[in-house]
Amino acid sequence: MKTRLRAVGAVAAAMVMLAACGGGTSSEAESSAPEQTSADTRIVVDSRGVEVEVPTEIKTVATVSDAFVEEIMYALDVDAEVTGLSGTCIVKEFSYDFVALDGEPFEYTGGMNPANYLMPEMRDMPIFAQDGQFNFETLATIDPDVLIIHSGCCTVNWAEGDSGMEETLNKLDGLGIPTVVVHGPNYTGQPNLEDMRAGIEVVGDVFGKKDEASDIATLIEDEINEVVARTADIPEDEKTTVLIFGLNPNVRSEGNSGIAMGVQDVQSYMLTDFVNATNVFTTDITSSPLNAEQVLASDPDAIILPTHNGYHPPRELLDTDYFTNLSSMRAIQEERVAALPWSPCNCDQRLEMPVNVMVMAKTAYPELFEDIDLEQWMLDYFMELYGVDEETADGIISALWMDWARTQ
Repeated sequence: MKTRLRAVGAVAAAMVMLAACGGGTSSEAESSAPEQTSADTRIVVDSRGVEVEVPTEIKTVATVSDAFVEEIMYALDVDAEVTGLSGTCIVKEFSYDFVALDGEPFEYTGGMNPANYLMPEMRDMPIFAQDGQFNFETLATIDPDVLIIHSGCCTVNWAEGDSGMEETLNKLDGLGIPTVVVHGPNYTGQPNLEDMRAGIEVVGDVFGKKDEASDIATLIEDEINEVVARTADIPEDEKTTVLIFGLNPNVRSEGNSGIAMGVQDVQSYMLTDFVNATNVFTTDITSSPLNAEQVLASDPDAIILPTHNGYHPPRELLDTDYFTNLSSMRAIQEERVAALPWSPCNCDQRLEMPVNVMVMAKTAYPELFEDIDLEQWMLDYFMELYGVDEETADGIISALWMDWARTQ
């Protein structure tokens, strides 16, 4: 099943991360261990500590997710079909055009998240939620065996204590569809590997694959902890300074150069807590626009380019006319600029999290990761994570627009 494209595997993998649950005949959990209710159903406890009665045999699943849930399901090789989605963005194929300083055009095509690449049949599934709004009639028509909601995703960007969460779940409860909710970093405000593991294992438990889900979480932890081990002893005064710089085109029309990610952003958390580098934008917020003068004054050792209202490859910063006013920066002159994997419509972390961390690590401390061939490392990671062959893993790298790293 791992060598062919299928929505079935994606559903199982995704369910692991959506570990929160609600709906059906749920009640407050008295134990974290699932209970058997009958031959046809069993109890799963979601991220909220709510018991959800789900079918023992799950054939159809609807998801509210930025592809986080779908990726987990594919990795788990679940024998269930995704029959409903939230938003068209996760099944969209993207392209972007640029013009170099010498007038040469360059483009990026075929960009998408791994779930979309691995499960193209999802593109034909009905959409029942978009921009925070549910179409309950469409969902009732889909009538999935289970609904999984990732509470940190863009469609339901719930934060802890958000009253909109309970209001929506109460309406869903009336449909009688077992609903499992998984809290991500956007919900808790405390991004960490423990929450990642907990979510993955809940989804695995939904499909009776908790052990396999634990293996996925361990793989993610092992890859990230390898980075942590290599960088843990770097003294404060020797840490690399990094600007996480979103090249959002909208802010340029307002006289700014881009958007800096502050310390409350999950990418800043990965940079400081896993890579042990310093975010030069120390403001205690998620992000803020910076003009050219402010960017130049930040003077980082390196620059990381995240997805921000579009894809932004290193070449855009190094070789386009609208950033020539930043060309004197050390990081640009030394071409110490890297782009994170393309992650459209992603308000939380997906299973590419270790790739984000490794890109940051190799950019911040190339001498500590000289032995890591980034292309081969990504191939190995995706082959193990998704159980696919090298050709398919190579396709995932291209879909994430990480081809720039093939020579790293």
